[in-house]
Amino acid sequence: MVDPFCALPFSAAVHPEARPARRLTWDSREASPDVAFVALPGESMHGNRFVEAALAAGAPFVLTDLDVPRAVRVPDAHGALLAWARAERARSPLVVGVTGSAGKTTAKSYVAAALDAQFMPVFNTMPAIACFLIECGGSGRPLVVEMGIDRVGEMAELVDLVRPDVGVITSIGPAHLEQLGSIEGIVREKGVILRGVDGRSVRGLVGAQAADFYPGVDSYGFGEVTHAGEALTVSPDGASFRFAGVPVTLPLAARVQAEAAVLALVLAREAGVPLSEAAARLAAVSVPGGRYRVHPGRFTVIDDAYNASPVAVRAALDALSGWSGRRISVLGRMLELGPTERELHAGVGEYARSRADLTFGVGAFAAELGDRAFASVPELVEALLAEVRDGDVLLVKGSRGISWTPERRAQEGVGLDVVVSALLAARDAG
Repeated sequence: MVDPFCALPFSAAVHPEARPARRLTWDSREASPDVAFVALPGESMHGNRFVEAALAAGAPFVLTDLDVPRAVRVPDAHGALLAWARAERARSPLVVGVTGSAGKTTAKSYVAAALDAQFMPVFNTMPAIACFLIECGGSGRPLVVEMGIDRVGEMAELVDLVRPDVGVITSIGPAHLEQLGSIEGIVREKGVILRGVDGRSVRGLVGAQAADFYPGVDSYGFGEVTHAGEALTVSPDGASFRFAGVPVTLPLAARVQAEAAVLALVLAREAGVPLSEAAARLAAVSVPGGRYRVHPGRFTVIDDAYNASPVAVRAALDALSGWSGRRISVLGRMLELGPTERELHAGVGEYARSRADLTFGVGAFAAELGDRAFASVPELVEALLAEVRDGDVLLVKGSRGISWTPERRAQEGVGLDVVVSALLAARDAG
């Protein structure tokens, strides 16, 4: 519980009608009798505009500078939120921070399972992380925090807040180049997670793909790495390998998930968790929708549509190539790639043609991504439904563009969750 009457690490006037909450949110639409509201300044408007709506929804308290019922009244709600988060983080026995150009959510899910930890939900922004630390910092369980960045200096801000005991970099590749500028900039900015704050040491681990960018840092995965899984086998049924003599089986998983499982087992061993127990929990991991979620049936749909970068798309195509049956790639635009985006899309499209039997592309770079190119998602869906047949395996992947209008989503080839839904509905309809 988040109790505003406990000792707060900042000065506040707490209204006598305020109540403890189970969760915090900065989105007033999520406020409820169990969820308190934090009124933060935004790019276009201040959260104070939604305080009354949050109170009407039954929010146990609101963190704000307004004098309203159930207020935890402070001069600066944003500063108070961060101070509260730092204080609660200090009560946590182990905090693992995870970043990378691809595979962050997968790694987070597997590490949390192995450690029996609490972990970040989908969003990985500063307010989301702060709310998570306040809600879970005093639980006594390890915490796993996804730390995504898209601008210079952001990782330093996140590290100052999270103070990870373990810093993980899953992979390095072109992503968010519009702000980070170059691969060298990405390496530098993400590498901040490997450095301590105020004299704190950090246990650093990097995935096999990222190892060459961080010489001297322990690596994990398969092959020539510091901590290696052995005898990896990947099939349509899933992945299996051994780690320190312990067998691991991951249903409906590919190499990326197996590498995340190796990371998880490394951290479990260092935390004193029996590897057999950790491996059993890994077998039951279910990643969020859109992250290489396999939907088998009379034809198989691989839903990897939540987000995309060149390194992530190539990994997904590698996984597709291991399936039997007719393999079909369905790729949408990758966002925030800067001035070289056409070249990067063309490279991914060439790779798709080497891994799939049929290639579809949609949006601004449709022709680069696939032999069958479509301007909009509705046109793509119509063509796919006419083409797909029993025994096919379809990989759907692209950047989600969640803040865009429906019109731009359709034209730019994002929002490929719509494609997944249409395919699954057609499959189940017979």
